[in-house]
Amino acid sequence: MARLVKRTATGPYKVEAGTEAKFIGGCGLSRNQPFCDGTHKTTARTEEAGKLYWYDAQRNRHDCAGNDPIIASA
Repeated sequence: MARLVKRTATGPYKVEAGTEAKFIGGCGLSRNQPFCDGTHKTTARTEEAGKLYWYDAQRNRHDCAGNDPIIASA
């Protein structure tokens, strides 16, 4: 079942387990889920604040028309 998830994080979440630190991806685009692979560095820089986007399987960004990512603007 496909799900649409709105993510508002622009960076990873740091989780510490004893002396080890891990970073959990917040952007939803990491190929190493749930861990951060740095993808947010390239996407967050060019996203307009307050604007809604959706990303396809190849990580291509698309603008949304309204709040429905199924209806993409041209």
